[in-house]
Amino acid sequence: MKRIRRYLVAGILVWAPLAVTYLLLKFAVNLMDRTLLLIPAQYRPEQLLGVHIPGLGIILAVVVLFLTGLLAANFVGRAFVGSWESLMDRIPFVRAVYSAAKNFAEMVFSDSSQSFKKVLLIQYPRKGLYSLAFQTATELGEVQGRTGEEVVCCFVPTTPNPTSGFIIIVPKKDITELDMEVDEALKMIISLGVVVPKWNKDPTAQLPFDLPDESV
Repeated sequence: MKRIRRYLVAGILVWAPLAVTYLLLKFAVNLMDRTLLLIPAQYRPEQLLGVHIPGLGIILAVVVLFLTGLLAANFVGRAFVGSWESLMDRIPFVRAVYSAAKNFAEMVFSDSSQSFKKVLLIQYPRKGLYSLAFQTATELGEVQGRTGEEVVCCFVPTTPNPTSGFIIIVPKKDITELDMEVDEALKMIISLGVVVPKWNKDPTAQLPFDLPDESV
Protein backbone atom coordinates (compact mmCIF):
# COMPACT_ATOMS: atom_id res chain seq x y z
CA MET A 1 0.00 0.00 0.00
CA LYS A 2 2.86 2.41 0.73
CA ARG A 3 4.33 1.75 -2.71
CA ILE A 4 0.96 2.31 -4.39
CA ARG A 5 0.50 5.52 -2.45
CA ARG A 6 3.98 6.71 -3.45
CA TYR A 7 3.23 6.08 -7.12
CA LEU A 8 -0.11 7.88 -6.87
CA VAL A 9 1.51 10.89 -5.23
CA ALA A 10 4.24 10.90 -7.89
CA GLY A 11 1.56 10.89 -10.58
CA ILE A 12 -0.29 13.77 -8.90
CA LEU A 13 2.93 15.78 -8.70
CA VAL A 14 3.33 15.35 -12.47
CA TRP A 15 -0.23 16.12 -13.55
CA ALA A 16 -1.39 18.70 -10.98
CA PRO A 17 1.08 21.45 -12.07
CA LEU A 18 0.33 20.71 -15.73
CA ALA A 19 -3.42 20.95 -15.12
CA VAL A 20 -3.14 24.22 -13.17
CA THR A 21 -0.83 25.72 -15.80
CA TYR A 22 -3.19 24.67 -18.60
CA LEU A 23 -6.25 26.11 -16.88
CA LEU A 24 -4.53 29.42 -16.10
CA LEU A 25 -3.19 29.75 -19.66
CA LYS A 26 -6.60 28.85 -21.08
CA PHE A 27 -8.24 31.50 -18.89
CA ALA A 28 -5.67 34.12 -19.93
CA VAL A 29 -6.01 33.29 -23.65
CA ASN A 30 -9.83 33.36 -23.49
CA LEU A 31 -9.68 36.69 -21.67
CA MET A 32 -7.33 38.16 -24.27
CA ASP A 33 -9.51 36.85 -27.09
CA ARG A 34 -12.28 39.09 -25.77
CA THR A 35 -10.39 42.00 -27.30
CA LEU A 36 -11.45 40.68 -30.73
CA LEU A 37 -14.91 42.02 -29.92
CA LEU A 38 -13.47 45.47 -30.66
CA ILE A 39 -13.31 44.47 -34.33
CA PRO A 40 -16.53 44.62 -36.38
CA ALA A 41 -18.07 41.15 -36.71
CA GLN A 42 -17.50 40.88 -40.47
CA TYR A 43 -13.77 41.57 -40.09
CA ARG A 44 -13.01 39.20 -37.23
CA PRO A 45 -10.49 36.40 -37.95
CA GLU A 46 -13.03 33.59 -37.57
CA GLN A 47 -15.19 35.24 -40.24
CA LEU A 48 -12.31 35.84 -42.65
CA LEU A 49 -10.54 32.51 -42.08
CA GLY A 50 -13.62 30.41 -41.42
CA VAL A 51 -12.07 28.93 -38.27
CA HIS A 52 -11.49 30.14 -34.71
CA ILE A 53 -7.82 30.31 -33.77
CA PRO A 54 -7.28 30.70 -30.00
CA GLY A 55 -4.73 33.31 -29.00
CA LEU A 56 -5.21 35.85 -31.78
CA GLY A 57 -6.66 38.20 -29.19
CA ILE A 58 -3.25 38.31 -27.50
CA ILE A 59 -1.75 39.92 -30.60
CA LEU A 60 -4.54 42.49 -30.74
CA ALA A 61 -4.20 43.21 -27.00
CA VAL A 62 -0.46 43.81 -27.36
CA VAL A 63 -1.05 46.11 -30.35
CA VAL A 64 -3.74 48.07 -28.48
CA LEU A 65 -1.51 48.46 -25.41
CA PHE A 66 1.45 49.54 -27.54
CA LEU A 67 -0.56 52.10 -29.51
CA THR A 68 -2.14 53.41 -26.30
CA GLY A 69 1.28 53.82 -24.70
CA LEU A 70 2.61 55.47 -27.86
CA LEU A 71 -0.28 57.91 -27.86
CA ALA A 72 -0.02 58.66 -24.14
CA ALA A 73 3.73 59.36 -24.43
CA ASN A 74 3.44 62.31 -26.82
CA PHE A 75 2.15 65.83 -26.18
CA VAL A 76 -1.33 65.30 -27.65
CA GLY A 77 -1.77 62.02 -25.81
CA ARG A 78 -0.72 63.49 -22.48
CA ALA A 79 -3.22 66.31 -22.94
CA PHE A 80 -5.98 63.80 -23.73
CA VAL A 81 -5.08 61.60 -20.73
CA GLY A 82 -4.98 64.68 -18.50
CA SER A 83 -8.46 65.70 -19.67
CA TRP A 84 -9.75 62.17 -19.13
CA GLU A 85 -8.34 62.01 -15.60
CA SER A 86 -9.81 65.42 -14.85
CA LEU A 87 -13.21 64.12 -15.93
CA MET A 88 -12.83 61.00 -13.77
CA ASP A 89 -11.88 63.20 -10.83
CA ARG A 90 -15.25 64.99 -11.01
CA ILE A 91 -17.36 61.82 -10.64
CA PRO A 92 -17.84 61.11 -6.90
CA PHE A 93 -17.63 57.30 -6.62
CA VAL A 94 -15.65 56.70 -9.81
CA ARG A 95 -13.02 59.20 -8.61
CA ALA A 96 -12.01 57.05 -5.62
CA VAL A 97 -11.91 53.78 -7.58
CA TYR A 98 -10.07 55.21 -10.59
CA SER A 99 -7.51 57.05 -8.45
CA ALA A 100 -6.76 53.98 -6.34
CA ALA A 101 -6.41 51.74 -9.39
CA LYS A 102 -4.16 54.27 -11.14
CA ASN A 103 -1.89 54.67 -8.12
CA PHE A 104 -1.63 50.91 -7.65
CA ALA A 105 -0.79 50.36 -11.32
CA GLU A 106 1.89 53.06 -11.18
CA MET A 107 3.44 51.48 -8.09
CA VAL A 108 3.53 47.96 -9.52
CA PHE A 109 4.46 48.61 -13.16
CA SER A 110 6.53 51.78 -13.03
CA ASP A 111 10.28 51.19 -13.39
CA SER A 112 11.05 54.23 -11.24
CA SER A 113 8.97 52.99 -8.34
CA GLN A 114 10.49 50.86 -5.60
CA SER A 115 7.13 49.39 -4.62
CA PHE A 116 6.96 45.60 -4.73
CA LYS A 117 10.56 45.50 -5.90
CA LYS A 118 12.05 44.32 -2.58
CA VAL A 119 11.29 41.33 -0.36
CA LEU A 120 11.66 42.08 3.32
CA LEU A 121 11.80 40.07 6.52
CA ILE A 122 10.08 41.65 9.52
CA GLN A 123 9.11 40.54 13.00
CA TYR A 124 5.34 40.12 12.80
CA PRO A 125 2.87 39.51 14.44
CA ARG A 126 5.18 39.76 17.47
CA LYS A 127 8.85 39.92 18.26
CA GLY A 128 10.57 36.61 17.63
CA LEU A 129 8.19 35.58 14.82
CA TYR A 130 9.12 36.45 11.25
CA SER A 131 7.00 37.22 8.20
CA LEU A 132 7.75 37.91 4.57
CA ALA A 133 6.72 41.37 3.37
CA PHE A 134 7.01 43.56 0.30
CA GLN A 135 8.20 47.15 0.41
CA THR A 136 5.50 49.53 -0.80
CA ALA A 137 6.71 53.00 0.21
CA THR A 138 9.57 54.75 1.99
CA GLU A 139 8.39 58.37 1.87
CA LEU A 140 5.54 58.38 4.41
CA GLY A 141 5.17 62.08 5.13
CA GLU A 142 3.18 62.66 8.32
CA VAL A 143 3.58 59.06 9.49
CA GLN A 144 7.35 59.31 9.36
CA GLY A 145 7.31 62.77 10.94
CA ARG A 146 5.18 61.72 13.89
CA THR A 147 7.14 58.52 14.59
CA GLY A 148 10.38 60.47 14.74
CA GLU A 149 12.38 57.80 12.93
CA GLU A 150 12.90 56.40 9.45
CA VAL A 151 10.10 53.96 8.72
CA VAL A 152 9.07 51.81 5.77
CA CYS A 153 5.57 50.82 4.69
CA CYS A 154 5.38 47.06 4.19
CA PHE A 155 2.67 44.83 2.75
CA VAL A 156 2.39 41.50 4.57
CA PRO A 157 0.45 39.09 2.30
CA THR A 158 -1.76 36.29 3.51
CA THR A 159 -1.31 32.72 2.35
CA PRO A 160 -2.19 31.04 0.05
CA ASN A 161 -3.87 34.17 -1.41
CA PRO A 162 -1.22 36.91 -1.55
CA THR A 163 -3.64 39.51 -2.96
CA SER A 164 -4.94 40.19 0.57
CA GLY A 165 -2.90 41.11 3.59
CA PHE A 166 -1.91 43.86 6.02
CA ILE A 167 -0.11 47.19 5.81
CA ILE A 168 2.60 47.44 8.48
CA ILE A 169 4.70 50.51 9.25
CA VAL A 170 8.11 49.22 10.39
CA PRO A 171 11.26 51.09 11.51
CA LYS A 172 13.93 50.65 8.86
CA LYS A 173 16.42 49.43 11.46
CA ASP A 174 14.13 46.44 12.18
CA ILE A 175 13.94 45.33 8.55
CA THR A 176 16.09 42.78 6.76
CA GLU A 177 16.16 43.05 2.97
CA LEU A 178 16.24 39.56 1.48
CA ASP A 179 18.10 38.42 -1.63
CA MET A 180 15.15 36.47 -3.05
CA GLU A 181 13.16 37.89 -5.96
CA VAL A 182 9.53 38.94 -5.66
CA ASP A 183 8.31 36.00 -7.75
CA GLU A 184 10.28 33.59 -5.55
CA ALA A 185 8.70 35.05 -2.42
CA LEU A 186 5.25 34.73 -4.00
CA LYS A 187 5.90 31.06 -4.77
CA MET A 188 6.87 30.49 -1.14
CA ILE A 189 3.73 32.27 0.09
CA ILE A 190 1.34 30.53 -2.29
CA SER A 191 2.84 27.09 -1.54
CA LEU A 192 2.38 27.63 2.22
CA GLY A 193 6.13 27.65 2.67
CA VAL A 194 6.72 24.34 0.90
CA VAL A 195 8.61 25.91 -2.03
CA VAL A 196 11.67 27.59 -0.52
CA PRO A 197 13.97 29.58 -2.86
CA LYS A 198 17.63 28.58 -2.98
CA TRP A 199 19.99 31.02 -1.32
CA ASN A 200 23.69 31.53 -1.91
CA LYS A 201 24.43 32.35 1.70
CA ASP A 202 26.47 35.44 2.46
CA PRO A 203 28.59 34.62 5.51
CA THR A 204 28.55 38.29 6.54
CA ALA A 205 24.74 38.56 6.49
CA GLN A 206 23.20 39.06 9.91
CA LEU A 207 19.73 39.84 11.15
CA PRO A 208 19.58 43.39 12.55
CA PHE A 209 16.99 42.42 15.16
CA ASP A 210 17.43 42.50 18.92
CA LEU A 211 16.11 39.04 19.64
CA PRO A 212 14.54 38.27 23.03
CA ASP A 213 16.95 37.05 25.70
CA GLU A 214 16.26 33.30 25.97
CA SER A 215 17.97 33.15 29.34
CA VAL A 216 15.19 35.20 30.92
